[in-house]
Amino acid sequence: MKWITRSHVHVDRVACPWLILRFIDNEAEFLFVPSSQVKKVAAETGAIPFDAPEAELSHHEGRCSFESIMLKYELKDPALARLAKIVHCADVTPDIDKDPVARGLEAVAVGYGLRFPDDEENLAHQFEVYDALYAWCRLQVAKG
Repeated sequence: MKWITRSHVHVDRVACPWLILRFIDNEAEFLFVPSSQVKKVAAETGAIPFDAPEAELSHHEGRCSFESIMLKYELKDPALARLAKIVHCADVTPDIDKDPVARGLEAVAVGYGLRFPDDEENLAHQFEVYDALYAWCRLQVAKG
């Protein structure tokens, strides 16, 4: 399936493709376009929009896009829920200090954005971060 979002990925637009590939669609193809083009290109290609204006899988009712995707696809893994809280706080500026890991994830996202301005290259490198963070979340959940 094709998925589409805004270009110049950051926290939520990296976390969502990671979530989609790891738990929803392991053959997903991602398109990155300017915000103003998401709706048009989605209609032309049949791609599923996320973290974009008017998209179902975006920020709604206080959720970030990662959380909206988890809700839509009924992902109940407690470690993913822990990761979702970190992603939410790192992505939703007023909530940045509501999770002790959020500022670190935000810093990592900025650093990767500077090192890898190409969205696909950025994802390729940052997925390792999310794999490691998910492993840490699994450990935290197991500890109770």
